[in-house]
Amino acid sequence: MTTRKTISRVVAAVAVAGIAAGATALAAGTASAAPASAASAGSSASSVQPCTSNQFTSKLVYGGAGAGNRYGALQFTANPGERCYLPGNLEVDLVGAHNVLINNTAPADAPAVALVDGSSAYVPLHWTGIEPYAQQQTPNAVNVVAPSDSNQHGDYINPNITVDWTLGVVDADSVSHTIDVGAVTQGLAPTA
Repeated sequence: MTTRKTISRVVAAVAVAGIAAGATALAAGTASAAPASAASAGSSASSVQPCTSNQFTSKLVYGGAGAGNRYGALQFTANPGERCYLPGNLEVDLVGAHNVLINNTAPADAPAVALVDGSSAYVPLHWTGIEPYAQQQTPNAVNVVAPSDSNQHGDYINPNITVDWTLGVVDADSVSHTIDVGAVTQGLAPTA
C-alpha cells in the first residue's frame, strides 16, 4: 500500500513538473516549428496554435541609421489573454515602391516564436538610403500574412495585415534596391 502511494506521488510530481516546464518555456516565448504544447499531459486544449491576425497588434519600429544603412522592425504584440505562435520565417511584402524588392534573409528552418498575453516578437528590417532622391522610393505599406486564417472554432479570420510604412525612403536604383527581412525574433524590437 505504501509503495502504491509513493509511486502515485512520484507520477503526480513528474506530471506537474512537465506541465510547469512547458508553461515556463511558453512564457519565455519558445515554440517548436510545429504547434507546441504547453503541457504534454494529454490535454489538446493546451496546445499553442498558429496566430490569426486578430490575436496580436502590429507596428513598424524605427531602429536607427548609420553610414547609409537604415534599420527598423515590424513588431507584433499579443493581445491580452492570447497565446499563439508565428513561424520563424514570415512572408513580408511591400505596397508601392515598385523598384524596391524584399530579400528574405531568414533561414528556412528558423524556429517559431510564441506570442503570449502581451509578449512581443519582431522581424528585423535593413535597407540603404544614400542614393539621390530621384533614385529612391518610399513604400506605402508593409503586408504580412498571419499563419492561420481561422480560429480554433473554424471561423474565418482575414490573415492579411497591412502596416503603413513610416520609416522613410529606400534606395531603388540598379545597385541598391532591397529591404532585407530577417527571422522572427522574440522580444521588443530594438530602437534608436
